[in-house]
Amino acid sequence: MGIPESIDPPPQKIEINWPVNAVAKAVQRKTGDIVSRPGEFGFLPQERVDEISKKISDLDITLEQALSLRAALNQEKSVYSHGRLMRRSNELRRRYESGDSVISLSKRFDAPPVNTFRAILTGRGWSKNRIKESLKSPKSRLKERDFEQFQLAEEADRVSSVNQSETQTAAEVFEHILCSYFSSIGVRFRKQEDLEVEQKRSEGRAVITPDLLLLDDVRINGIPCAWIDAKHFFGAALKFPRKKTQKQVDRYVSEYGQGAIVYRHGFCEALDLKGAVLLDSSPLDLSDLEAFHENNRS
Repeated sequence: MGIPESIDPPPQKIEINWPVNAVAKAVQRKTGDIVSRPGEFGFLPQERVDEISKKISDLDITLEQALSLRAALNQEKSVYSHGRLMRRSNELRRRYESGDSVISLSKRFDAPPVNTFRAILTGRGWSKNRIKESLKSPKSRLKERDFEQFQLAEEADRVSSVNQSETQTAAEVFEHILCSYFSSIGVRFRKQEDLEVEQKRSEGRAVITPDLLLLDDVRINGIPCAWIDAKHFFGAALKFPRKKTQKQVDRYVSEYGQGAIVYRHGFCEALDLKGAVLLDSSPLDLSDLEAFHENNRS
């Protein structure tokens, strides 16, 4: 699926030496204890970032990697706290309607603020669809206090926030950088968007769409790779992200064979994904990505 019947000229064997520097498991664990605090799911103030930077100065991990690890830990916490929140949705609703704020409840239950707000609405008997539609247009669909509390929850939540546009755009910039790198060394490939168009036409939906489907015989560090997928985060050795990514890799492997995943912020040495070579971004020119983040800060 996605590979042309005829490739002209025929696939060329291309060897790529890609140095990697994985983060030790013990370093990930120590860093996780530093960056993750109960009830802290939003943007960090500069003084907290400086505190983290100072505490990890003796560890073999960068500040960017540490902050990306924090995001992974919060995502895992969000996933595994969801059931607990839903089971206590009536209690959350009672506390909220008695005057507790969403932020205070988020800290009390150590769950993302937006998820906490969703649980409160569930406690009112709202359906999933009603909650989804209400949070898409909160100003017109929520009462005054609810709207104010939802705004505060969004501001304090980088995990389950409804608006993830900046994160998505950064991921797209990283994918473009990866495409530029492989083009620059003469590797031919098909991009994800091309595969999506083709599969929607033939299958009715996008089925198997790695970021790059390689058309040449590419060997990375001596290992044959048929596809490449970009991940704009740190590859943490944690249960939830590993399970999610392995499921994706399994689909690619079943169709194309072994491939590689490139992590923007590197990865932990304890992360093992069957069927995928793990790579960091060290050979890539990340100036476009740095410019994107700089523009968003200004």
